[in-house]
Amino acid sequence: MLSKYRILTLNEIAPKGLALLPPDQYEVASEFSDPDAILVRSANLHERPLNPRLKAIARAGAGVNNIPVNLCSQRGIAVFNTPGANANAVKELVLAGMLVAARNVCEAAAFVRALDVPAERLADEVERAKKRFRGFELAGRTLGVIGLGAIGVRVANMAIELGMTVIGYDPAISVRAAWQLDSRVEQALSLESLLQQSDFVSLHVPLLDSTRHLINADRLAHMRTGSVLLNFSRGEIVDEAALEPALEQGAPARYVSDFPSARLKGHPRVISLPHLGASTEESEENCAVMAVQQLRDFLERGTVHRSVNLPEVELGAIPEGAHRIAIVNDNDAGMIAAMTRVLGEAKLNIEDMINRARDELAYTLIDVTGPLADQALDALRAVPGVRSVRVCH
Repeated sequence: MLSKYRILTLNEIAPKGLALLPPDQYEVASEFSDPDAILVRSANLHERPLNPRLKAIARAGAGVNNIPVNLCSQRGIAVFNTPGANANAVKELVLAGMLVAARNVCEAAAFVRALDVPAERLADEVERAKKRFRGFELAGRTLGVIGLGAIGVRVANMAIELGMTVIGYDPAISVRAAWQLDSRVEQALSLESLLQQSDFVSLHVPLLDSTRHLINADRLAHMRTGSVLLNFSRGEIVDEAALEPALEQGAPARYVSDFPSARLKGHPRVISLPHLGASTEESEENCAVMAVQQLRDFLERGTVHRSVNLPEVELGAIPEGAHRIAIVNDNDAGMIAAMTRVLGEAKLNIEDMINRARDELAYTLIDVTGPLADQALDALRAVPGVRSVRVCH
């Protein structure tokens, strides 16, 4: 009898997602010493040992900075995220950030909260002070969107519907995103050009070595006086040491960030939020459902969708009477020949197979018929360049 898959949950995972794990196939708990897969949100896995049985990690969210992706790749462990599942939640918070900055909402609310006058004088005091908080409208202003993925596209399209001019910059925009982007969004040929033209700049790029301090002193010098910089991406995208003097000079005039820092959280021109981007009931459910579906597809059929380290691969249902072997291996010449040679020596007939590569990694699914013994799997694991071998069920 096949054993159940063990799923370790770190952080609270929405019940709507966990309900998709059939109890006759899966054991789910917040403590397992040797899980088959991990469901995680923000827990830091960099200091956590990766157990030998571990096959996959799925993050119910977009960023994977809390997961040791390189180490997982070395060990043939798939890493999944859920891009787009929280896109609407982040989009709406970006809109809130734009409105709060444009209309001086935080300062106005703080003023009213601090008013200590008799009731009969309250209306007069409010009327007298309101001109201090005069703002401006979004319609007719220009929004620059840096990064046109699932969230950036939604932010750009939303701003178009609000009557704004929108400029987008993303040299690596996907075909899918391009199809979803409103045709009225203008293309910026450089970051500097976008910054020079924009009243608002919204960041929607992942944190990579190439994007760390993407907004630095040189690029801040291109921003308009009175402009607003919004960061709902990652705190490290912006060089805060360079931003602080730029704020004093009014270009940008405001910084709205979902990533508070000790350096800027008390700055009068900074609006810091406690990482609320995906903190909605709907977003958490969407992320959990997508993450669970990814794990089930991977564990049961070997399918890979939205992995950050493995290529997209799908071979359909496992044929009756067949065994499906899933192999993560180096993307080197001769690997397929070496693996099929092992299967031939084990008297296993290959019914179907697919192999795809992504950078230095390749992923292979092979459907075989015949008696599949542990010795054949061990022989596959012994092939130089093979990182992991398992049988899907």
